[in-house]
Amino acid sequence: MVNILTIVGAVVVILAVVVVGAYVVSLYNRLVRVDERVKNAWADIDVLLKQRQDALEKLVDTAKRAMDFEEELLSDIVEAREQAQRAETPEEEAAAGEAIRGALGRLNVRAEDHPEPQAVQNLQSLQDEIARIEEQIADRREVYNESVTAHNQLIRQVPYVVLAGPLGFTAHELYDPPASETEDVDVGTMFSDADPDTAAD
Repeated sequence: MVNILTIVGAVVVILAVVVVGAYVVSLYNRLVRVDERVKNAWADIDVLLKQRQDALEKLVDTAKRAMDFEEELLSDIVEAREQAQRAETPEEEAAAGEAIRGALGRLNVRAEDHPEPQAVQNLQSLQDEIARIEEQIADRREVYNESVTAHNQLIRQVPYVVLAGPLGFTAHELYDPPASETEDVDVGTMFSDADPDTAAD
């Protein structure tokens, strides 16, 4: 006959295993949730980055058709677009955004001297669209950074720190662009009071 203490002991062990297992599963599920928030936040930014790429491609095509651009200026815009396309991390994307702003600034100075108002208007419309997308990226960037901060803090806290590393949950990178990248694009003055001598800068 099986000893009653043996049965009770077995039941206690099984219950303990179930409770610990459920606790570990709950910890894991929370890690997954905060990690997915980061991924979703970046996916929202990625959609806008693709829209910006489309706008930049249209800008390059319009510039080629509308103006007799210097090869160096056009290559700057193309290179900025390609740099943005190659960007895979928040840091690389921040650098690409800075390159885009620089190229657009040089474009504005060149467009000021162009004799065709319609060409300038088409370029300005595209730049307005890019500026609008940049504002949306800035908004989504805040959400992304909040998600990253929450995730990075969680995986360093007890008891999550015990599971995070072995289960592959590592810190995500904050979207931290240069100061000039966070400045608003002043589309109202893009084509006014430009100094042609600054085009070479």
